[in-house]
Amino acid sequence: MVSNRKYNPSFLQSISPLIFLVILLAINVSIFKRDSLDGSIQIVLFLSSAFATVIAFSIGIDWNEIQKGIVRSINSSIPSILILFLVGSLAGSWMISGVVPAMIYYGIQILNPTIFLLAACVICIIVSMATGSSWTTSATIGIALIGIGKALNISEGIIAGAILSGAYFGDKMSPLSDTTNLAPAVAGSDLFTHIRYLSYTAFPTIIICLIIFTLMGLNLNTSIDSESSLNISSVIKEKFFISPILFIVPLTVIFMIYKKVKAVPALFVGIILGSVFALIFQSKLLLEISGSNFGDWRDLFVGSMKSLYGSIVISTSDNMVTELLSSSGMYGMLDTIWLVISAMIFGGVMESSGFLNTISSFILKKVSSHASVVTSTAGTCIFFNLTASDQYLSIVVPGKMYSKIYKDKGLAPENLSRTLEDSGTVTSVLIPWNTCGAYHASVLNVSTLAYLPYCFFSLISPIMTILFAVLKIKIKKLSN
Repeated sequence: MVSNRKYNPSFLQSISPLIFLVILLAINVSIFKRDSLDGSIQIVLFLSSAFATVIAFSIGIDWNEIQKGIVRSINSSIPSILILFLVGSLAGSWMISGVVPAMIYYGIQILNPTIFLLAACVICIIVSMATGSSWTTSATIGIALIGIGKALNISEGIIAGAILSGAYFGDKMSPLSDTTNLAPAVAGSDLFTHIRYLSYTAFPTIIICLIIFTLMGLNLNTSIDSESSLNISSVIKEKFFISPILFIVPLTVIFMIYKKVKAVPALFVGIILGSVFALIFQSKLLLEISGSNFGDWRDLFVGSMKSLYGSIVISTSDNMVTELLSSSGMYGMLDTIWLVISAMIFGGVMESSGFLNTISSFILKKVSSHASVVTSTAGTCIFFNLTASDQYLSIVVPGKMYSKIYKDKGLAPENLSRTLEDSGTVTSVLIPWNTCGAYHASVLNVSTLAYLPYCFFSLISPIMTILFAVLKIKIKKLSN
């Protein structure tokens, strides 16, 4: 067996695949834009893996060793891939059971004309946590809030800042979010440990944001026409049985998380409970989704299964609500899983060839403290958002680059996963040419630079995570 420890790749050889990746990603995103995640980014990662392999061959590393590295890398991501599949089913189960619609319904009720910006942020938090998607939140309730806010003569940049601050906090804290699953997957942590640890920085940040929006809102003289919010509520109520009893489902999962039950069994219980509640309270919708004509229990079975594995659309009288009340089930997670596997292949080649070790050693020489490691990670994530123009790559590439550095520094992987989210996920929306920035600007019809000064959550999050590291607050060490 050939060991890569016999070889000592130079820093230039080690960094070349990353440079190749960034250049190819920049070209790719400029051409495909929002559609880059449909497959082109994954192909870019494969091409970069091939480029790295060629360099590895040039220094004498055997293919069998590279292949073993790829297998090890993919194998380490299998638990996270399983969780991603379950999260897809959970999203479908909670949608058809009425859990997600109930969250949205009650969230809209808190819209208060005297504190519009605060209410808009809170509503988007609720919707984003319920759906696990800042994109869906922006494209649905976000559009409605923009319309209401503009009718009140509030600056659209401020409104968009409140919407996106709430949407990205909810996205980060939701177990249904793909980025929230992706970060611990590449860092080597698990979903619920990541969320618990992330909350230490995320909650102070969102509290600061809410205070700012409250103070800003108090200076606004508003009188709101609640027609839009009432319409959304009535349409939801027409289609679903809405009751606080539906919250038994998420509260059960939250309780299991609190009791430190592992992610897989907790999510599985959430799926089963959601399906049971759907059968009890939303049987008509299950029959509608099934599209079958058995005329018996088999229709309910088909509807339940479709909600778990496939795309479902709850047709309503309002197009915006219809878009909001949609789910892609387990199938909807395939693009993210494809990305994870592609990134793990690239990471496996880089690791087995000794490239990551060389890069890590170089960085370790430049950093001497935990604070400098976290700061370096945050800077790298922002760099990838600026150059690669994609939030997923700002998580997976730095995640693979820094995982060994955190281990060598004696830092638990949740430190890394938290930093990836605090600096990678949230800053993507601030960059006009990033897929996230371009998407939200297009959907809300507000330029990125217009909402950037008011997107307080995204601006404060990287600072907060660095501040925690500097002050040595909640910096978890590896247990011996």
